[in-house]
Parts: sequence; structure tokens; C-alpha cells
Amino acid sequence: MAKAKSVFFCTACGNETPKWMGRCPACGAYNTMEEHIEKPVAAGKAKASPVGMRRRSQPICQVESGDEIRFYTGMGELDRVLGGGAVVGSLVLVGGAPGIGKSTLLLQICNQLCRERRVLYVSGEESERQLKLRAQRLEVAPEELLILSETRLSDILEAVEETKPDILIADSIQTLYNEENESSPGSVSQVKDCTMALMQLSKQQGITVFVVGHINKDGAIAGPKVLEHMVDCVLYFEGDPNSSYRMLRAAKNRFGSTNEIGVFEMGDRGLIEVPNPSQMLLEGRPEGASGTCVACVMEGTRPILAEVQALVSKTTFNVPRRTADGFDFNRAALLLAVAEKRAGMKLNLFDAYINVIGGLRLDEPAADLPVVLAVASSYRDQVIPDDLVAIGEVGLTGEIRSVSHMSQRLGEVARLGFKKCIIPRFGSEKLEIPEGLTVYRVRNLREAIETAL
Repeated sequence: MAKAKSVFFCTACGNETPKWMGRCPACGAYNTMEEHIEKPVAAGKAKASPVGMRRRSQPICQVESGDEIRFYTGMGELDRVLGGGAVVGSLVLVGGAPGIGKSTLLLQICNQLCRERRVLYVSGEESERQLKLRAQRLEVAPEELLILSETRLSDILEAVEETKPDILIADSIQTLYNEENESSPGSVSQVKDCTMALMQLSKQQGITVFVVGHINKDGAIAGPKVLEHMVDCVLYFEGDPNSSYRMLRAAKNRFGSTNEIGVFEMGDRGLIEVPNPSQMLLEGRPEGASGTCVACVMEGTRPILAEVQALVSKTTFNVPRRTADGFDFNRAALLLAVAEKRAGMKLNLFDAYINVIGGLRLDEPAADLPVVLAVASSYRDQVIPDDLVAIGEVGLTGEIRSVSHMSQRLGEVARLGFKKCIIPRFGSEKLEIPEGLTVYRVRNLREAIETAL
């Protein structure tokens, strides 16, 4: 009889090795190897699928693809992040810190989903009574919603066979366990086995499965990295613990873009959608203060206005300090070097601190110009007008380059009541300027700074 084989998985990248190592040879992470015991299958006794008969291949032209492949969840912000709605037969992983609102979001969408579909909500962390109390607080009371408090995988699969739901919600994947696996619930092997079973269930029976996953102290979803490779969509729920606002991002989406974000506000009765995140990010903006500038960035197809703040102060160290929050540190260091070389600012004698208000992270090149203008405003201690927005990419020679979706950006700037906007000169000749908005076209960094200040 063959013996059980022991392999080791890296929880950071999913790499598999036959022996334990202190450092993963694939990604270089330390102390991330966890053991997984694989039991051999006896000859002639192939393990049967837990979710039905074996499927057969067919020509792609015979596969039906109707308009009903997507359906709305009832949360517009969630539908936006999913790419226009949930896909039938998909496996969606929702990750986030404890208490961020993952379970609240999935329970709230049951109100809309139960109108046309059968939903089974499986919780391994709460009893049926606790689920009902939370549903009453959130005012979620559809009669078609089925709830089950269970952690054993085989019992969950049997409940699916009995109830035949269209949508299955598993909260959370770390609490489920396969009784054929001797590892403890939440281990690498248990999370992998349970997710594989749910993936087979989703693909073979066309059930849309939402899975809740906790994150570890490093901010990654707890368990092996292969968990993210197995699912169709990976959504991260983020938010400042001291703020009521939450952001939903897609780290992976096989059926849509990963650039979209959804914004929610946590209230007394659950999550409330924020259809206008620009107004939320600009709330409390100081008036008449130096070192602040408004940027307009694209999050997928949505233009969003965000406030960039900079503080430049004389250094007391031999090497000036640089800090960036919400903006790439290496990009910030590059922009500071360009500003010193091309705009004549002696930043080598000053500490520079850059911060993006509201927890938003600016990753696209259009945020370059607002960052440099905020630094110049703080350096000169001159105020940028409160009704001015800056858009543009900064090159190493100090030129201001054009960015995409300029018409949509200008429309959002005008809609929120801003009167002035600095944009690149090149590529903006044929733009239609919204009424009431004054546009300043600049060629280089010096022109932009003199226009803003």
C-alpha cells in the first residue's frame, strides 16, 4: 500500500516543494512554507466527483451563450466592480480584514437576489439564530433565503443537492473542512480542498458561488496563493478602521476589468452605496492652505477627483526624508528629482511628505502634475486656487504629457463646480471644453507651476 505523500506549499505564491525550506525558492519569502499531506488513491478506485457525473467535451460552436449569463446583485457598486453584474457559474472570492463588512455586503444583496433566484447562505461562524438577528438589523427578510450553519463540506454539498440553489454563499472558507483530510480547518490543505470542491460545484452545476476569505497580517488572503488562482474573481474590501467609508477593489476578474472600484459607507443598517465618491473624497478640504492640489484620475471607466497634500519642511538630517502615502514612493522620489532639476526647487535641503486623502491610491500617470504642484505650493508657501484641478503626466525633461480619457475627466471637473483646470498642451487641441470651465494648456513644469501659483 502506498504511503501518504507530504508536500509543502508557499502561502505567498503557491509554489510547491517536496521538503520544507525556510525561504521560498520561487518568491523569496521567509517562513511561508506549510505542510500538506496528500493521500494516494488506490489503483482502479479513482476518486469520484462530489458534485455529479463527468462532463464530456463538445465543440465550442455548440456552447450556448445567451444574454442571461450576467445578473444584477442589487448593489450597483458591486455590479460595477464585477464588470456589470455577477456571472452565472462563477466563483467569487471576497476578502478583507475582520469586521470590514464582507458578511454584511453578501447578506444585503440577498434581498435582490432572492426575487428571481434561490439563495443558500452557509455560515461556519454564526448560528441560524445569529444570522436571523443580523438580517433583521439589516432589514433583510426575503422568504426565499435559505440559511445553514455548517462547517463540514460533505453536509454542505448534500444541502446543495437537496435545495438546488442558484447562488451559494460560503462564509467563510477558513471555517470549512473536508472530513477526508486530517488537517485542521483553516490549514493550507483544507482551504485548497474546500475551494476545489466549490469550484467543481460552480462549473458543473452552473451555481454562482460567493466565498468569504479572511486576510492575514500582511494583507493577503489567508491560505495558499493558489486559492486566488482557482477562483474567477478576487475582490478586496478595504477601509480605514477610523473611517466609515469602504472601498471594494477587484484584484482579479476573468469577466471584466480590474480597474473599477466600488465605494460604500457603513451605516447603522448596513452598507450604503456612495454613487459620487469624488464628493466624498473632497469633503473637509481646507481653504486657503498651501501644499494641496486636486487631481482627477480614472478608476476603470469612472473619473474620480482626489485631494493630494504635500508638506515640505527644512530637514535636520544629512539626508532629507521622503514619505508617500497613497502614492508610489519610487514615483514620488522621481518627481521630486524632476522638480529640483527642471523647476529650480532646492528640495535636497528639505524633507518632503506626500499624502492622498481618503485612502485612495493614485497609480496612474495623470496624478504626476498634481503631486508636483502640491510640492511646489508647500515649498513656496503659496496657495493654489481652491477651484483649480491639475491633470497631466510629468516626463524626466519636465515636459507635461497628455493622458487618456481627457473629455471624461473635464466633464467630472466641471460637474463638481471647479472653474479652472491645467492640462497638457499637446493632444488637447480638439477637446470640447465644458461650459464654465477655463482650461490652461501648459507645455512644461515651469509653465504649470507659474500658472497655478
